[in-house]
Amino acid sequence: MTTSLTRRQREIFEYLQTHLKEFPHPPTLDELCTALGLSSKGSLHKQVQALIEAGLVAPMNNRRRGIRLTEQLPGEDQGLPFLGYIAAGQPIEAVEQHEPVQVPEFLYTDEPCYVLQVKGDSMIDEGILDGDHIVIEQRNQARNGEIVVALIDGSDATLKRIEQKPSHVILHPANMAMEPMEFSPEQVQIQGVLVGQMRSYC
Repeated sequence: MTTSLTRRQREIFEYLQTHLKEFPHPPTLDELCTALGLSSKGSLHKQVQALIEAGLVAPMNNRRRGIRLTEQLPGEDQGLPFLGYIAAGQPIEAVEQHEPVQVPEFLYTDEPCYVLQVKGDSMIDEGILDGDHIVIEQRNQARNGEIVVALIDGSDATLKRIEQKPSHVILHPANMAMEPMEFSPEQVQIQGVLVGQMRSYC
């Protein structure tokens, strides 16, 4: 099927075959453009569209924007990547496992999302309990008052409600027994915002 592709289309297709699993989620056009070192997203879009018409890449839509090879279509049961555990208490070491978790579509957004499992009880007053699975929309910024995954000093991840000020960032727990944590803006990197939650009663 690839015999009718141009050289550039074949290069893009072969890159996807080789590197697609290295992305934590199916890459967007912007992410693929950066990975390939291309300067024009418009040109890449035309090449990807040709691969879609050739049946090698899955059509993109508002729900599933990432670029996927047709043989790697997730269907309804593949779900979102599970990236490990997140502390709802003191920060713990960030863990990435990249295992799929089945998630109802109404619990995540059109943007890239992933799943974490909660460890700790600092967010219990928000109804977020130890052992819950939470759905995180991948972002590097958030509005004040949103519940975020915050990476502290580049190594420890925690789940808290964020308050951002010019001189410092406050991460608020939702547990009356716990105190807020305060950091300089340089210490805190936002990795995503809470958009969904799942709980098992088994």
